[in-house]
Amino acid sequence: MIPALKTIIDKSSEMGIENVILGMPHRGRLNVLANVIRKDLEQIFCQFDPKLEAADEGSGDVKYHLGMYHERINRVTNRNITLSLVANPSHLEAVDPVVQGKTKAEQFYRGDAQGKKVMSILVHGDAAFAGQGVVYETFHLSDLPSYTTNGTVHVVVNNQIGFTTDPRMARSSPYPTDVARVVNAPIFHVNADDPEAVIYVCSVAAEWRNTFNKDVVVDLVCYRRRGHNEMDEPMFTQPLMYKQIHKQVPVLKRYADKLIAEDTVTLQEFEEEIAKYDRICEEAYGRSKDKKILHIKHWLDSPWPGFFTVDGEPKSMTCPTTGIPEDVLTHIGNVASSVPLEDFKIHTGLSRILWGRADMTKKREVDWALAEYMAFGSLLKEGIHVRLSGQDVERGTFSHRHHVLHDQEVDRRTCVPMNHLWPDQAPYTVCNSSLSEYGVLGFELGYAMASPNALVLWEAQFGDFHNTAQCIIDQFISTGQAKWVRHNGIVLLLPHGMEGMGPEHSSARPERFLQMSNDDSDAYPAFSEDFEVRQLYDCNWIVVNCSTPANYFHVLRRQILLPFRKPLIIFTPKSLLRHPKAKSSFDQMISGTSFQRVIPEDGVAARAPEQVRRLIFCTGKVYYDLVKERSNQCLDDQVAITRLEQISPFPFDLIKREAEKYPGAELVWCQEEHKNMGYYDYINPRFMTILKRTRPIWYVGRDPAAAPATGNRNAHLVSLKKFLDTAFNLKAFEGKTF
Repeated sequence: MIPALKTIIDKSSEMGIENVILGMPHRGRLNVLANVIRKDLEQIFCQFDPKLEAADEGSGDVKYHLGMYHERINRVTNRNITLSLVANPSHLEAVDPVVQGKTKAEQFYRGDAQGKKVMSILVHGDAAFAGQGVVYETFHLSDLPSYTTNGTVHVVVNNQIGFTTDPRMARSSPYPTDVARVVNAPIFHVNADDPEAVIYVCSVAAEWRNTFNKDVVVDLVCYRRRGHNEMDEPMFTQPLMYKQIHKQVPVLKRYADKLIAEDTVTLQEFEEEIAKYDRICEEAYGRSKDKKILHIKHWLDSPWPGFFTVDGEPKSMTCPTTGIPEDVLTHIGNVASSVPLEDFKIHTGLSRILWGRADMTKKREVDWALAEYMAFGSLLKEGIHVRLSGQDVERGTFSHRHHVLHDQEVDRRTCVPMNHLWPDQAPYTVCNSSLSEYGVLGFELGYAMASPNALVLWEAQFGDFHNTAQCIIDQFISTGQAKWVRHNGIVLLLPHGMEGMGPEHSSARPERFLQMSNDDSDAYPAFSEDFEVRQLYDCNWIVVNCSTPANYFHVLRRQILLPFRKPLIIFTPKSLLRHPKAKSSFDQMISGTSFQRVIPEDGVAARAPEQVRRLIFCTGKVYYDLVKERSNQCLDDQVAITRLEQISPFPFDLIKREAEKYPGAELVWCQEEHKNMGYYDYINPRFMTILKRTRPIWYVGRDPAAAPATGNRNAHLVSLKKFLDTAFNLKAFEGKTF
């Protein structure tokens, strides 16, 4: 495998490639790091010292998962080459789309549309290549305009076994590489005991990729000399196979014997070469013992030079205001409601939508879609590349976005007004993806790794569907910084809301994201001047459910203006996209304004807080149901409603202030989700901490359930009425203890 990868890199360098991004599983990884990427050997040996203290925050990861970034001279071509090996989890093949996304981004930032400077190499195992569906998803991205990396070289290390499973139990196809036939990739099967044949095939594969810019597969047909790891006994399950393997002459000895027999090298030269490499390793091992501290940041696969400092000093930990001048808002609104190309015939229904945008701009207000337009457009003006990807995102699942206009009379003629805002703006990419979550979210995560100066968003068709990408969320997004000291600012847009649409079109499972948040529910915080930004810096991701278009605008802009990067999870609305009350004024978006973590009650109840009998906390769409019901029951002066917009990290300071403002009020948490879902299990202990357990926070919402929502419209409305009645029944909790 080592000469195979070296040949692919050497040949590609010869053909003009300057940057190679690799993804591979753990088997053989340290060998690749040492002998292909040329990582310092003493840094590798340090990883084996259990006594070394880690210098960086986070939990770290096992050495076989860590990434690497290295620039060096290619000795064959004498040209500069940058090699990066992407950090990965134990979940086999999960790194494939991540590598492709990072490769796509590197090509984009270099203006390398044809993939002549940047390429990817993926190393696979035979069992995983055949067994993991994300391989198929990744292949289907290979020729899509907004996802192609212009050809990948796949190297399959075909051990003819998967842990203890024989090939006949592991796949239905003759070869493990048959999945690559779906894109007509050429597949070379080569005997790995013949190094010269391997090098020849890899040279052809590299030429193929760099000539035709299409995927190509090399199947290294080989064997695993020992068990699955150093301690494993393979004879339990493959006795005959391992009897044969024990008789097999190792490839190095076999090739050396051949060269010695041909008088190409002498036995002495061969032994000297072995001794020389042993000596290099021994000396490095000796030096590694002098190291006192283990630096995880030496294993970064995507360093961002200059991002965390200004003139050599760390950036100040401040949360900037995110509003923008009114003339910029107006300009973006005018472009968003126009068709910048001449003789371009749009759909009549779209004309009404554009007219509606123009009318809102005149009235100095925005709905959800226009607020998003304002956020994206203003970032493009500031030189920030914006990329929005996912199923049906160009129009939007709910037909609200319309970022790509289609000529009704000319096939495939389109217009993206967002790219016509300013002459020197950054480019905007909006792209419908294949019908994949796992592969596409992995791709966008990789894209966001490449540069901190881009807003990269993935939108689920419905929030419910993110769970087919759960592996990317769990292994990369939630834990990536803790494991690999790697910041990532990817944004997940997850449509969420109980609207009687059934159990698969209602819930983005907020409880899962909140359970994986790393803030401590029991620690009473120290409220410093920089508490808000310090919380954001310490968290593993940010979870929000905005109830106003203006707050959505601000949180998107804040994502880029913060002095660091964190993943951002946004539960986005469905019915609120067109709700007449879900609009924001320009006054909430102009210079000097910023994201509100909590939106306090601002009506009659706030003016006489001592008269208020109940303070309801909620988040998201249910706020509008509560306000309507409060009005119907004429309780505006007795019930205050406060919205929690940023759920995690939890805004302890603002919740404390709100609770203290209404000293005589009962505190209620109201949610439309079932009790065992949604936010209650997350917010309850945090309320108890900030209130020092002096006041209860009562639950109002749907009862616990197995499914996230009913599929029956009537049952939905009955349960909605039931919890709204409880929310405004001021005697509901009389006599109850907590």
